[in-house]
Amino acid sequence: MNLPAITFVLALTLSLTILLLATRPAGPSKSARQRLTSIRHSVNAQKAGVRDIELEQNHERDYAARLGDLLARYEFAKKLKLLIVHANSSATVGSTVLASIGSALAAALAAFLYFRSLPAAAAAAVVASSIPYLLLRRKRSKRLKAFNDALPGAIELMARALRAGHAIGTSIELIADQSPQPLAGEFAQVYQQQRVGLQFRDALLQMGARVPSRDLQFLITAILVQKETGGDLTEILDRASHVIRERIRIEGEVRTHSAQGRLTGWILGLLPVVMLVLINIVSPGYSTVLFHDPTGQKLLAAGSVLIVIGGLVIRKIVDVQV
Repeated sequence: MNLPAITFVLALTLSLTILLLATRPAGPSKSARQRLTSIRHSVNAQKAGVRDIELEQNHERDYAARLGDLLARYEFAKKLKLLIVHANSSATVGSTVLASIGSALAAALAAFLYFRSLPAAAAAAVVASSIPYLLLRRKRSKRLKAFNDALPGAIELMARALRAGHAIGTSIELIADQSPQPLAGEFAQVYQQQRVGLQFRDALLQMGARVPSRDLQFLITAILVQKETGGDLTEILDRASHVIRERIRIEGEVRTHSAQGRLTGWILGLLPVVMLVLINIVSPGYSTVLFHDPTGQKLLAAGSVLIVIGGLVIRKIVDVQV
């Protein structure tokens, strides 16, 4: 690949990156608007008697927002919006789709200029288009792990506050003040929603919708059942904290024992691709026949499918639910 082609690809990628960053709202203001919008919709829903959980984000009316509105009726856009909420990302559906399209175009152009093959360009476009989605999933996973790790300590803090004579609303405020993020931010939002008039039950259910944590769902269910039927809430919280800590411990042991299997999957999946790239760098044109000969293209397609199937099988084996 000659120098002008490399320069063009780099310029295209840089331009798309600058465009996305320029149209993206500032982080603090975006977060503040999201919290205010969530509280406002919560209060409006409570006044109207609506019990459905609102998961809406206020965003600027730019072209990315208009694209998001056009895609809103499709199922994949709804799932993507829910993923963005779970990841607590400042992105929108429109900006994520645009980033996916830009990544696909840049990768397809680079692959075509290097390999001179449409199948290679199509494969590169498919892989690159999934990068924004994978980044959101990774952000959601990291946020969920941090939340679950801090949750047992927050439950114990709530139990101690209740034993000291504080109300449950005050114990939630203590958690918001003394717990790490992202748990502190979620409980702070619950506390603020109560202050502006939202019922405690609805505030808890909305937090459960924002954070897809099984441990949090267990805690919310325990609190709501206690409020309906009565009982010693501090004892319930102590047992909930113990169960959650034991589940986290067992899950850590399972991940330790399955680490070798996950590493094997990554190696087997990436080794053919890495070796193909390295061989072509050391000996340019070595794999040209694979991309231009019909038989070579069929072998590449078959190899790609087998790699994907092998990765899915290994993932299914090592994914042990606790």
